[in-house]
Amino acid sequence: MQKLKILWFNWRCWLNPTMGGAEVFTYEVAKRLTASGHEVTLFTSRYSDCKKEETVDDVKIVRVGGKFSIYRQAKRFYAERFRHDSFDLIIDEINTVPFFAPNFVKNGEKVLALIHQLAREYWFYETPFPVNYLGYHFLENKWLRHYVKIPTITVSESTRLDLVNLGFRNISVVPEGLNFLPLKTLPEKESMPIVVFSGRLTRAKRPDHAIKAFRIVKAAIPNAELWIVGDGPYKSELEKMAGEGVTFFGSLDSFRRRELLKRSWVLVNPGVREGWGLNIVEANALGTPAVAYDVHGLRDAIKDNKTGLLAKNGCIDDLAEKIINLLKNKRLLENLGSEALDYSRDFSWDKTAAEFISVVEKCVNGC
Repeated sequence: MQKLKILWFNWRCWLNPTMGGAEVFTYEVAKRLTASGHEVTLFTSRYSDCKKEETVDDVKIVRVGGKFSIYRQAKRFYAERFRHDSFDLIIDEINTVPFFAPNFVKNGEKVLALIHQLAREYWFYETPFPVNYLGYHFLENKWLRHYVKIPTITVSESTRLDLVNLGFRNISVVPEGLNFLPLKTLPEKESMPIVVFSGRLTRAKRPDHAIKAFRIVKAAIPNAELWIVGDGPYKSELEKMAGEGVTFFGSLDSFRRRELLKRSWVLVNPGVREGWGLNIVEANALGTPAVAYDVHGLRDAIKDNKTGLLAKNGCIDDLAEKIINLLKNKRLLENLGSEALDYSRDFSWDKTAAEFISVVEKCVNGC
């Protein structure tokens, strides 16, 4: 197997305090690339008290600029430093704003795009007017046109279809994985009904919908509780609207977060869209089914009525109704939990990395 020299552009690394699922993917795949003998350099942004350069799991990390300036810095660093390093492949990981590597990589390297999801509705949740309208109706489509001929990896069928509609021609779907083994059997759950939300507390994740739906759940099931795991800029507003039975745990390490997921009865994910519902499959691996909105990414991670339930997008009443149905129907809850646990065994980061490496090698050899 040819040993490749890879330069990977991403706006954040997995050590950044604001990291998300995309950065988990980057880390899990990159460290397996180096374990397979490939050489990986990650070019990314700086954060408070970070090192400018370091090597983690044999992945060399170079940090320059902030979350906005990183894009122009990538072009400058390529011209001044990386262009002379004889890379075989440039991975342009796109989180809304691309690096535009196809426009400035001119030294014979292959370019591969990695797109977890399109921003689409995110523009209206995370950016102010008029940027949201420009982004949704003009900017994102314009930016991605630069990549329609570039080999592209995405993580779900939903995003693949989005890209096809934009004219992309060479798309490979590589699902996300798990970095722990699923339980062998369904675990013992908390004695009272527990609904858990796990994720970044941002508007696009819609944790406020989880809280509003829980009010309805609480009225129907008085001893139910809602556990909110995670942190983010929306937290103070959420704490003000939260009522009785809602507990905020903040950001937890992986072990403590998984313990809460394992003890919970149902995971709720009311996000506006995702590339893939990683927290759903993680909960499944701990014997916990999920209720989520029927949106891109989440509908890919849930087999409706088998491993969880999908609610009408944006309908808090339907979200609450489906949670209540599960909490009141122990047999249905156990059936979905068992199916979810079996389903989670299909996922591992080793499998994800193997598929990713296969696409990479095909790309370098003339895709």
